[in-house]
Amino acid sequence: MKRNDVINFKALENELQAALIADEKYKRENAAKLRAVEQKVASYEEFRSRSWKSSGLSFLSFVIQEKMLFQPETSAEFYRDWRRHLRSGPERYEALLQLGGPKLSRLFQMDVGFGLLGEMLVALADHVRPADRWAVLGILHSLASTGRFTLNLSLMSHAERESCRALFQKLQAMGTPSPEGQGLGEQLGGLQEEEGLLQELLMLYHLD
Repeated sequence: MKRNDVINFKALENELQAALIADEKYKRENAAKLRAVEQKVASYEEFRSRSWKSSGLSFLSFVIQEKMLFQPETSAEFYRDWRRHLRSGPERYEALLQLGGPKLSRLFQMDVGFGLLGEMLVALADHVRPADRWAVLGILHSLASTGRFTLNLSLMSHAERESCRALFQKLQAMGTPSPEGQGLGEQLGGLQEEEGLLQELLMLYHLD
């Protein structure tokens, strides 16, 4: 047997374990949703409380497990978890920030995949915060370096293109230095770097 043909059983075991955990979480939350409908739960907070209590975990363990679940190692894993577990805009936004630009660039080196680029941009546009400006610019730069980016950009829907435009408008509006906190010189230096990247991205996303 050639060296390249050796099966990595440990890696397969880890993948299987992760898949089992994800499926179990999905089944548990789905059951909690059905109970919530039957019991007429008054709010999302009450539903979430019942969900983690039904798991038998402490609240802290429940939150940690939720966050650790989204650790895709391939674009296929990202796509699966993005569609299966990250249903809301805030969840998707936080997941993108958690992974960061460099990880996204590695995951989608070949291609982002049809429809996914637009969904990412919508999540960023709807939930971007001033404190995340540099991180979001990094994510946008990494996405622009992925395979067939120009093609995927051209295939976005009109609504997705409008969200993309709105995202850049928000990022531009966030570029005003604050008189408090950092020294003005430091702020201007950082902003100049961010503005240079922003101008580059405007061209890459065909918004110049």
